Amino acid sequence: MSEKHPIVAITGSSGAGTTSVTRTFQKIFRREQVRAALIEGDSFHRYDRKEMRRVMAEHENAGQRHFSHFGPEANLSSDLEAVFRQYAETGNGRQRKYLHDAEEAAPYGQEPGTFTAWESFEAETDLLFYEGLHGGVVSDSVNVARYPDLLIGVVPVLNLEWIQKIHRDKSTRGYSTEAVTDVILRRMPDYVNYICPQFTRTHVNFQRVPTVDTSNPFVAREIPTADESFLVIRFANPKGIDFQYLLAMLHDSFMSRPNTIVAPGGKMELAMQLIFTPFIWRLMDRRKKAVGSR
Repeated sequence: MSEKHPIVAITGSSGAGTTSVTRTFQKIFRREQVRAALIEGDSFHRYDRKEMRRVMAEHENAGQRHFSHFGPEANLSSDLEAVFRQYAETGNGRQRKYLHDAEEAAPYGQEPGTFTAWESFEAETDLLFYEGLHGGVVSDSVNVARYPDLLIGVVPVLNLEWIQKIHRDKSTRGYSTEAVTDVILRRMPDYVNYICPQFTRTHVNFQRVPTVDTSNPFVAREIPTADESFLVIRFANPKGIDFQYLLAMLHDSFMSRPNTIVAPGGKMELAMQLIFTPFIWRLMDRRKKAVGSR
């Protein structure tokens, strides 16, 4: 954690909805005139798309069927930790982009599924914002979770997460249901060992719970809408959270535990605006005081 150079991290698995949370934070940053250095977790994958397919094939031929992007071997976790540490200490670091599709790749004259070159962050940013798989990962060799000043988990219930991933990968990547199912099964050990434990280290978790039947996610024709869901918001440390204000603003919400609010799913963006804007205010006030004390 750093007073002068704070870090905000969003962590969640593929298909969890972290991109939507990122858009909400971008709105907050614009409104509050916060200059954020942005990094995507995919840019810290170890292999580009072609290399990943080759390495996966090698592992499968060796009888290792669970090699995935969720696990440490496929990611530059120590590099991510180093970037967090460097930013917290100096306000700088390096980044690159993973080019997911032809539209993203076109400006760089590269193929989809490749990385751009590493480059330094823009000068004089107010905070670092990360969105990806491993914002709170801890292992025998790295501890990324100790650096974010605000660590947020985005965690749909598992069947909903799978439905979202299946629909996304079929519509945007042309995968079949069978292919996406194979990815889900291959990733499961790493999901259990490296993704789930992060959500015990977060400061706030957002979990969407559908109120419609999702018992077989592999045949679901539609993604449950926000209005067909509840939103479970858990605070690791409820001290200082004005729950009465949040309940008043988030109509039809209630508290299920002393640190947990349940709100209508359609209130997700409003809830994030109400909860995280004061967090950003506090981080910026703390930074202003720290910078001014030099």
